[in-house]
Amino acid sequence: MRTGELGFWWRSLGSRPGGRDPLPGPAEADVAIVGAGYTGLWTAYYLKRAQPSLRIVVLEAERVGYGASGRNGGWATGFFSGPPRAYGAGFMALQREMFDTVDEIARVLAQEQIDADLIKGGQLTVALDAAQAQRLRAYVRELHALGLGEEDVCELGGEQLAQRVRIAGAQMATFSPHAARLHPAKLVAGLASAVERLGVPIYEQTPVHEIGAGEARTARGNVRARWVVRASEGYTASLRGQRRALVPINSSMIVTEPLGAETWEAIGWDGAEVLEDNAHVFAYLQRTADGRIAIGGRGVPYRFGSRTNSDGATARATVEQLGEKLHAMFPATTVVRIEHAWSGVLGVARDWCVSVEADGASGLASAGGYVGQGVAASNLAGRTLRDLLLGERSELTELPWVGHQARRWEPEPLRWAGIRGVYALYRRADAIERRSGRPSALARIVDGVSGRE
Repeated sequence: MRTGELGFWWRSLGSRPGGRDPLPGPAEADVAIVGAGYTGLWTAYYLKRAQPSLRIVVLEAERVGYGASGRNGGWATGFFSGPPRAYGAGFMALQREMFDTVDEIARVLAQEQIDADLIKGGQLTVALDAAQAQRLRAYVRELHALGLGEEDVCELGGEQLAQRVRIAGAQMATFSPHAARLHPAKLVAGLASAVERLGVPIYEQTPVHEIGAGEARTARGNVRARWVVRASEGYTASLRGQRRALVPINSSMIVTEPLGAETWEAIGWDGAEVLEDNAHVFAYLQRTADGRIAIGGRGVPYRFGSRTNSDGATARATVEQLGEKLHAMFPATTVVRIEHAWSGVLGVARDWCVSVEADGASGLASAGGYVGQGVAASNLAGRTLRDLLLGERSELTELPWVGHQARRWEPEPLRWAGIRGVYALYRRADAIERRSGRPSALARIVDGVSGRE
């Protein structure tokens, strides 16, 4: 089994990302974007399409798609993390825009001729015990009360679920059509090429150590710009003064070798739905275009001081945990070899909500805090930043995540102890629920403390 190497997605393309020149020296631009992941590239793409005369530069500390954009689970989902009530009365408008974003991504891929293995098969959330089922039904009732219909999210009984995919121990599930499976590295590589075709330079190996009014500062020279966009997501803590804005939460993945026809016959899953369970410490899965199963979840959730690892090497214990989860859900995979394991970080705000900001006075803008749902949310954020930076009032600039600000994370060692403690308690809550068959009071308390409630 291979580990690290930035993950299976890049290896499946036959090469690691990179090869672009660094910033040659001090420069000037209309817009300087810090980060060449989904957020930065979508922002550059939509800005340049809207106003071709804009001088835009993208500054990347490592290589295009080095972070979560090249290592994620390949979910373009219309849902996002964070409690609905945190967005107030505008929640439904934001939710509808997120649903439409899945189709917008498909539209751009078709227009730019980017083959990212996208299939809009929908999203399944599966209850693997009675407590998960009870919580899942309550969640559907909440969404319906907020204004979503059966056509947006509905319940599936055990037999209905088995017609789509056969999961050991599954009691019921929810289904939404507003999600698509894709290949993350193909998406970010194709998007970078599209941005460059529009005339936007991407400078790799150019770490930005500080951003300020009208300037992105690097060791290779400073870039002066009317707007500086922070699109650094899980790596935001590396910027001076930003250590407590977003924390990098670790997520790990494994992928199997291609499964044989008999194994797929036992599993089903012909619709290529993205799939998750409803545990507090949940797993997320996809069936890849070449017939593998990729499954991810939390390993070591957080490293002291908001540190991040480099190539995504993954601890054996985490690989074993994910393998056990895979085999428990799909017993037919017990004879299937695990081919690759890797890890990456995602950005999390203190209240688990996404924010999009643009301050005209300072020229500083940002988007992030996707809590693992950034494949689609970054596209909507990029379009929103386009309108904000161009000074255009639109339905997107009125969405409730615009200007949303969470309080800063606690200093160390409180941050490390708190995050590690929260995940330990969630794991304990899952164990309690498996034994009792009832939703855990402990989990509700942790939700409140962590900001997820």
